[in-house]
Amino acid sequence: LMAAKFSRPPINMSLIARATLRAAASSLRTPAFRRNFAAIKYTTDHEFVKTEDGVATVGITKFAAEALGDIVYVELPEVGSSIDQKETMGVVESVKAASDVYMPVSGEVVEVNEELTDNPALINQSPIEQGWMAKIKISNPAEIDEMMDESAYEKFCEESH
Repeated sequence: LMAAKFSRPPINMSLIARATLRAAASSLRTPAFRRNFAAIKYTTDHEFVKTEDGVATVGITKFAAEALGDIVYVELPEVGSSIDQKETMGVVESVKAASDVYMPVSGEVVEVNEELTDNPALINQSPIEQGWMAKIKISNPAEIDEMMDESAYEKFCEESH
């Protein structure tokens, strides 16, 4: 009887586990997390859009770069120009072919990757991180919702070959 007086109720581990998961999930919803998270979407024309704080970094995908082969020349859009979705924003030339690059999202060009002028092969080496073509101030964010995520894009590439 005495032991019952001093014993604690059993710990409900599922309550602790749920509280821990809730705390971890809420930290993912903080403004700092959202600010540093960049979502990448893909088009059926093999362009990527990496969005962060209303600005899209755009270029061609690794799949497109590999299909073109060694890229030897890149024509970039002009900073300050406004380009609508699916309009030509530039050209990529390789040893195999020249290809127009289409604007994946409407907006104003706020920056271009000048390094590509002297080193277009950056697109082959690292299309998203180093070989991006332009940064766009997005004018219609809803256009991004229509694009594919990474798994859908990979499936699209597999089915197209």
